[in-house]
Amino acid sequence: MKIIVTGATGLIGSEVIRQAIADNNIHEIIALVRSKPEIEQAKINVVLHNDFMDYAGLESYFRNANAVIWCLGISQTQVSRKKYEEITFDYTKACIDFCKQTDSSIRFVFVSGDGADRAEKSKTIFKRLKGKAENYLLQSGLHNSFIARPDAVRPRHKNKRVPFLYKLVYPLFPLIEKFAPHKIIWSDVLAVALLKLAKNGYEKDTLENAELRALGKF
Repeated sequence: MKIIVTGATGLIGSEVIRQAIADNNIHEIIALVRSKPEIEQAKINVVLHNDFMDYAGLESYFRNANAVIWCLGISQTQVSRKKYEEITFDYTKACIDFCKQTDSSIRFVFVSGDGADRAEKSKTIFKRLKGKAENYLLQSGLHNSFIARPDAVRPRHKNKRVPFLYKLVYPLFPLIEKFAPHKIIWSDVLAVALLKLAKNGYEKDTLENAELRALGKF
């Protein structure tokens, strides 16, 4: 099996890469990135790509892949509001459109987030834009698509690219896990769940945090 992973240098994407390397059913990992990931391994085919609004020239990668795992994202604290909207929704939309034109049977796994608002009325921009992206995917005509809504992702490995504010939360994870364990999902558990969705699909199109925790159990 061949998969495409976006956001492969981020917290979730890099863990997807790690778990995909260990998965004997996955033979090639196409890391669609702006900069080379830290992880190197024979399975990984790094494709440097700067413009996530334009996928021209990448047709062969998408036609030969079985699934896309969309992990690309950024904290709204790191960019302007306009850029955040572009990365969170416009980039996703552009890739969905390209998949539909190139190979509409490809499985598309979209990493959304807890509380994504499909009514698109939330005052929280993250929830509103993630809900908007979910709506677009579900209405796109890509019928082999799945949405993952993780809550608080506890990193199994350190990642220097995570926002500074996220690093400040690290010490609080044990406390959150003690008093609200349902809110937490370990990054490797989430990665395994995403890979299972990419390989096998699921009985419904949207999985909440508890379902991802169950699906990703080793």
